[in-house]
Amino acid sequence: MFYPMAYNIEYLLYLLPGIILAMYAQAKVSTAFERYSRVRNSANLTGAQVARLILDKNALRDVKIEQVRGSMTDHYDPQEKILRLSESVYNVPSIAAVSVAAHEVGHALQDADGYKPLHIRSFLVPAAQLGSNISIYLVLLGLFIRSFSFLINIGIALFCVAVLFQLVTLPVEFNASKRAELELADGILPDSELEGTSTVLHAAALTYVASLLTAIGTLLHLLSISKRRD
Repeated sequence: MFYPMAYNIEYLLYLLPGIILAMYAQAKVSTAFERYSRVRNSANLTGAQVARLILDKNALRDVKIEQVRGSMTDHYDPQEKILRLSESVYNVPSIAAVSVAAHEVGHALQDADGYKPLHIRSFLVPAAQLGSNISIYLVLLGLFIRSFSFLINIGIALFCVAVLFQLVTLPVEFNASKRAELELADGILPDSELEGTSTVLHAAALTYVASLLTAIGTLLHLLSISKRRD
């Protein structure tokens, strides 16, 4: 017999490590970004200016830089070769702003270098989004309608792609941060300000670890449901 309440409690237990880490990581990111957003970098360069400097230095003049609305909406689009920086980064000359901008440029450098994990992640995006969005519905449909029980395994398989996406994301993000720190240390920021960069980027990295733990917890829960159903 299927007991929804029991499954909901079990689901929360599987997710608990990821939830706790996510809350801690978000607090660290908010604190670090807020702290170093108030500290102007000695070069008085904005996030967009630093991004352009690093891109041009690495012969990536074809990569455009655009401003986008929102906070923490910064990203690099490998398809259009566009670096999009948020309002809190684009025109702001703070240590936090240039750190985030340099990190996103790190993805552009990965793209130019043919960094395999980045291209694997890009390839997985459609399937990972599909798996995240519909896998749980397939599993539930398979649970409640016995003739559709095969959908449970399909849902789990799709969610495995989402977990793989989160797993591949870790080296992509860590490598981008490493590239950012190296670029900023190469004549852009003095050593005394690189500590702020490291604090901001390392805090952000925790959010990706939390996402992976949450995805793994969800997968374990789905596998548990499948096992009990069998």
